[in-house]
Amino acid sequence: MKLKFSKMHGLGNDFVVIDGVRQTVTLSAERLRQLGDRHLGVGFDQLLLVEAPQSQENDFRYRIFNNDGSEVEQCGNGARCFVKFVTEQRLTNKRAIRVETARGVIVPELGEGGLITVDMGAPRFAPLDIPFIAEGDAITHPLQVGDDSIDISVVSMGNPHAVQVVSNVDTAPVAQQGPLIEQHSRFPERVNAGFLQIVSRREVRLRVYERGAGETLACGTGACAAVVAGIRRGLLDSKVTVHTRGGDLQIEWQGDGQPVRMTGPAVTVFNGEIEV
Repeated sequence: MKLKFSKMHGLGNDFVVIDGVRQTVTLSAERLRQLGDRHLGVGFDQLLLVEAPQSQENDFRYRIFNNDGSEVEQCGNGARCFVKFVTEQRLTNKRAIRVETARGVIVPELGEGGLITVDMGAPRFAPLDIPFIAEGDAITHPLQVGDDSIDISVVSMGNPHAVQVVSNVDTAPVAQQGPLIEQHSRFPERVNAGFLQIVSRREVRLRVYERGAGETLACGTGACAAVVAGIRRGLLDSKVTVHTRGGDLQIEWQGDGQPVRMTGPAVTVFNGEIEV
């Protein structure tokens, strides 16, 4: 079977995007790992599969797979690439698109200058919603990671995040602590580990060790979770620029019960076809 695809990225967080509306697509975990191999396949942090919606109220459904073959619930950078893909492929001419994900409907919107804004929905903090083993909601929780005790904020943006504040992301122990936090026994479904440096009340730096993918150049939901965590801790204002290793995102959150809005670019690298 030959599959047409687009290789895309959002601030260096890279994707293979496949049209499952106009072609039949069946991918096993093994095949996903082969496609995700940067030497023997195409290579990606995540693969996005665009499908017809399950409800007539929505425009599309999309599924998200890590390069280890696991399926995840949400991806902010992927949502922006999704919008660019369905627009370029002429699957829609809408500017605001209702999209079904594994954790609900999101509404990304194509703006001026190629920037895309995504309504990521309201963050959740209850331990059961993460999921996270704890007695109750708290702004920070202590977590034992190897020989270190750290304070984390837990946030669900449709997928789980554990955010810690560090003095400098360049020297933060991302490679050492990231895998330990991701697979910590208090996170039954694993977790994305965020390392947040506060520059000012309107500016931060961020690195994220992603569940099932390792450290990526940028993580959209990680940026949302980090800003929400910083606001809840009283460290940030409601509009924040997030500097990732791949580039900048604008994140806005007005407080409890309100949606997080993320704005950033999406880039098509090339289109191709591969036999699977």
